Amino acid sequence: MNRSTIDLWVGIFVTIGIGAVIFLALKVGNLNSVSSSPGYRLQADFENIGGLKLRAPVKAAGVTVGRVEAIKLDSKTYQALVTMKVDNGYQFTADTIASILTSGLLGEVYVGLDVGGDTKMLADGGRIGKTQSAVVLEKLIGQFMFSKAAEGTK
Repeated sequence: MNRSTIDLWVGIFVTIGIGAVIFLALKVGNLNSVSSSPGYRLQADFENIGGLKLRAPVKAAGVTVGRVEAIKLDSKTYQALVTMKVDNGYQFTADTIASILTSGLLGEVYVGLDVGGDTKMLADGGRIGKTQSAVVLEKLIGQFMFSKAAEGTK
């Protein structure tokens, strides 16, 4: 093999390696699902979103049905307003409950949707009225410690 053939093969392998790194970076960053996919938007208010981030999955029964599109603080109620983009193939009832959940103890944070029994469906721009905020482990530990300290003084 001459020098130019070796250089060609090295270049091909380097290009494949760079492509693989870019592919993995997009998979890890959830950027592979660009928001150009057809869908409709739903909004929900939460008192605490925990570690929820943009492009976090929206799941129903463990199936990813959409992504978190925007997170804002409502200046009137001081609650987090989460906007989700749900794929057109999935419809949810007006009494759907949205919860902030975690996969495992240290897993990803996502929005879980639990469907109710109403016959009316949410449309584009609809608002989910019933929500359950994230469980913050630090708050639970603090409440437990304060309750034990209060028991100790009695």
